[in-house]
Amino acid sequence: MYLLHLIIMLPFIFALGCPLLYRLKQHIHTGWLILPAPLLIFIYFLVRLPEVQSGERLTATVPWIPSLGVNFAVYLDGLSLLFTLLISGIGALVVMYSIFYLDKNKEAIGRFYMYLLLFMGAMLGVVLSDNLIVLYGFWELTSISSFLLIAFWYQKDKSRYGALKSMLITVFGGLAMLSGFVLLYVMTGTFSIRDIIANISAITGHSLFVPAMLLVLLGAFTKSAQFPFHIWLPDAMEAPTPVSAYLHSATMVKAGLYLVARLSPIFAGEAGWFWLVSGTGMVTLIYGSYRALKQTDLKAMLAFSTISQLGLIMSLLGLGSAAAIYSGTSESLFYVKATMAGIFHLINHAIFKGALFMVVGIVDHETGTRDIRKLGGLMSVMPVTFSIALIGTSSMAGLPPFNGFLSKEMFFTAVLNIMEMDVLNMQFLGMFFPIIAWIASIFTFVYSILLVFKTFTGKKQFDKLEKKPHEAPLGMLFPPVVLASLAVVFGLFPNLLAYTLIEPAMAAIHPTLLLTGQQFEADIRIWHGWTAEIWMTLGVITVGIVLYRLHHRLKVLHQPLFSGITLNKTYDGGLNLLDRGATGLTDRYMTGSVRHYLMYIFVFLIVSMAITMGISAHSPYDFSEFAPMSSYEAIIIAVLMGSVIAVPFARTRMMAIILTGTAGYMVTLFFVIFRAPDLALTQMIVETVSVTLFLLCFYHLPKLKKELESLRFRLPNFIIALGVGVMMTLLALSASSSRSFESISEFYIKESYNLAGGKNIVNVILVDFRGFDTLLEIVVLSIASYGIYALIQLKLDHGEDPITLGYWESGSKLTSGRIRSNDVILKTISKVVIFIILTFSLYLFFSGHNEPGGGFIGALMSAAAFVLLAMAFGTRTVSEVIPINFRKLSAVGILVALLTGMGSFLFDVPFLSHAFGYQDLPLLGHSELATAMLFDLGVYLTVVGITMTIILAIGRDK
Repeated sequence: MYLLHLIIMLPFIFALGCPLLYRLKQHIHTGWLILPAPLLIFIYFLVRLPEVQSGERLTATVPWIPSLGVNFAVYLDGLSLLFTLLISGIGALVVMYSIFYLDKNKEAIGRFYMYLLLFMGAMLGVVLSDNLIVLYGFWELTSISSFLLIAFWYQKDKSRYGALKSMLITVFGGLAMLSGFVLLYVMTGTFSIRDIIANISAITGHSLFVPAMLLVLLGAFTKSAQFPFHIWLPDAMEAPTPVSAYLHSATMVKAGLYLVARLSPIFAGEAGWFWLVSGTGMVTLIYGSYRALKQTDLKAMLAFSTISQLGLIMSLLGLGSAAAIYSGTSESLFYVKATMAGIFHLINHAIFKGALFMVVGIVDHETGTRDIRKLGGLMSVMPVTFSIALIGTSSMAGLPPFNGFLSKEMFFTAVLNIMEMDVLNMQFLGMFFPIIAWIASIFTFVYSILLVFKTFTGKKQFDKLEKKPHEAPLGMLFPPVVLASLAVVFGLFPNLLAYTLIEPAMAAIHPTLLLTGQQFEADIRIWHGWTAEIWMTLGVITVGIVLYRLHHRLKVLHQPLFSGITLNKTYDGGLNLLDRGATGLTDRYMTGSVRHYLMYIFVFLIVSMAITMGISAHSPYDFSEFAPMSSYEAIIIAVLMGSVIAVPFARTRMMAIILTGTAGYMVTLFFVIFRAPDLALTQMIVETVSVTLFLLCFYHLPKLKKELESLRFRLPNFIIALGVGVMMTLLALSASSSRSFESISEFYIKESYNLAGGKNIVNVILVDFRGFDTLLEIVVLSIASYGIYALIQLKLDHGEDPITLGYWESGSKLTSGRIRSNDVILKTISKVVIFIILTFSLYLFFSGHNEPGGGFIGALMSAAAFVLLAMAFGTRTVSEVIPINFRKLSAVGILVALLTGMGSFLFDVPFLSHAFGYQDLPLLGHSELATAMLFDLGVYLTVVGITMTIILAIGRDK
């Protein structure tokens, strides 16, 4: 069943192809080429319907990080199937609608469909993932892709503001949710949702259970725009209408509802879950419906309507969670009906809200405005649109015979049951549920009437419109007509959904019903007699009509609840405060001084190492196994220490560089004494090239100032330098004197030749045993070289004089004249020496596998030859003699090393696995051939490219 993974990846595959498909826009609208993706997904899941309905569960797992329990596991049951059909079905209609809504010649439709497909794929990943970490990854991808969709018209300030607001709030909730997932893992040892549900009895009494529940709910509430996190949704309406129709009817805002439903088997037995979910939903329901009455923009009205409807569904999921509290009793079936009402209304809301968003888009598209005060009388010129709007608003208002009426009646039944059954001994608090539900339904009825009648009936005001109104084209009408038709069909024949989608979804949300042997049938009927629910509906209609007639006279419906502090003002103020605080703090430490930045780094290093060593130190340092110091070693140490101590007292930069180089060459001498030829060669070449780099950097450094010699300047440097030296010395002694494990060096000594065919252990470690480290190191070095090149190029482009090799320091001043006295000698000698150095570098490269050398050392030796060429003849001559783009050379080197590692895949072995063998070659005789040499070639090319990029960038001339 790996086909499920392919289905999730299908939108991403199409998204990658969007730039290519966009090039065909002159011949065909990109949307027609994108439309097959959601259609294929919808058809696939529609075909799976009989399997899931019969109780079968489709699963597939691809290992990702097995050691951490993170696998790309997908799981298709009744709940995920319901959401996949909504995501793909309404997604297909939205794509078709957007073809006629967006002008292919005026809009960046390639970018639009790429973002839309990314979002579709992310939503499919959310609802199909069985692993919590994978679910979280897709969850945050929905936030990022919705940010891109909301900010599609990024030229508008409101679009950027709304996109940022939605991302900050939902990502904040997502991070909290991730913390809850981690707590669940700590309690259960698994990230699998199915495994956690199977072991729920073991964690219900755990001390981390309630914190995990609260963190998970925070993520769900922010994503589903529950009060007080709802403030992002109205501002998100700045997105194009197809985006609003998709994100806020069937997908993004439904993700939080899905999470609550999916994790209900885990948390529903907790009383806090019942109160938080149902209570938050009720508050959101009445607040959103009341705010919708105050809006004059059609999309804003639908935005607050969406908030209200999401609160209704959330409250039903909360009320239905009482079934877990009373599991096994006859009362549990009453509470299960609340969940069924929530699932049914979730489907209905996606249908009628998607249609209404498309209607508002048609009105805006054909009239140029969404302001309800400028609209009116459109029914005569837009009859089809009016019919769709009438069906959609009637369903939203809960009028028969549409689907919204049925789920609203079931909502009334649920709140009445909660009051009558007195769940959790809530006593008089239970009365608030039906009261809030009834009042919110009145508000819903009023704004539904306002939306349709203020727009399509009444006095014509065509003179206030930007465009002459007319009916939309057939392609734009077809998607909302389909949705409106479904609202009628599912209203007249509700059991088409009951037995195919709702019952399997209920089995996923309440698996305990199956375990206890209780039977539940989702039998939905239009008429149940003259029940309390019918009388409540009649009351809603009666009071709603009165409020509609008095709407303009009731000031309370038009004035803001709070004129001073509001949630939006609190958000804006908090964001501004955070921005000012961050700016002030950043200005304090981001001084522009590299010296200050190094001080921060070194102080942090000293403090962190001191704390770590103080906490972890268990035994004194053991010096018993250290070798005695010979007299010549003492002399070398004395010279090294003398040169280092003298550096701070040097009067000129030239002397400081000479002293630093002396210290480096003393270290080289140590490597020679300790019989480490590879390290000695590397250290010697690095010191040579470093001295050259220091000389070239003179041009970019400011002149020496007297205040730099003051005690106030040098004392912090001395203290920090001393601290770093002491800590690194203690660290080296600690590492040498106490080991928790046996040294791995013995393994390298024994196995270097057997496993890698090389006698040079250092080179074998670099290109074979630790080849992945080497690959990453050359990548990092390449990035650093490109950064240096970019910085120098930026400085030259801003009018700085190009640098010329040959700058020397005289006292504290720089002179730009070339030193001519040794030019002839240097040029003459270098013509011979350069070829000797290059030949030696090639020898080091080819012999490195068994003798001292290797790609890294050979590359440094070649770079040293090129540096000598540059010093003798100038950097321009280097470019003429060696017409190579060294930046591209480093890229080629990385590519060679990467391809060498990937070549191991052809033989079904791990990345960077090397092979070697022995062959009889012409002239060379019996010779070793190792794939490690190809990897070493990549290292060679990369290091040469890196070194020369830096040298030529700093020391180039024009």
